[in-house]
Amino acid sequence: MGRKRHSAEEVIHKLRQADVELGKGNTVAGVCKLLGVTEQTYFRWRKEYGGLKVDQARRFKELEQENARLKRLLADAELDKAILREAARPNF
Repeated sequence: MGRKRHSAEEVIHKLRQADVELGKGNTVAGVCKLLGVTEQTYFRWRKEYGGLKVDQARRFKELEQENARLKRLLADAELDKAILREAARPNF
C-alpha cells in the first residue's frame, strides 16, 4: 500500500481533532487509529506543526521550499566555481 501525503492544512486539522479526542479521555493509540496514522507520524506532526495555525503552516512550507531551492542554487554555483578553478589550473 502506498503512502498518502497530507497537506499542511490536513495535518493541522487532524492534530486539532486529536486534541479534542485526547481531551475526551482517549489514548494516543486510539486517537491515531481514529485518524488513520501511526503514533510515530502523530508525534512527528505534533513536533513540526504543534502550535501552528493553517496560514502559518502554509507559509512555513513555502519558506522550506524556497530554502531548498536556494540551497540547490548555491550548490550549483559552488560546483561551477570548482570546475572553473580546475580548468584555470596549469597542467604541468
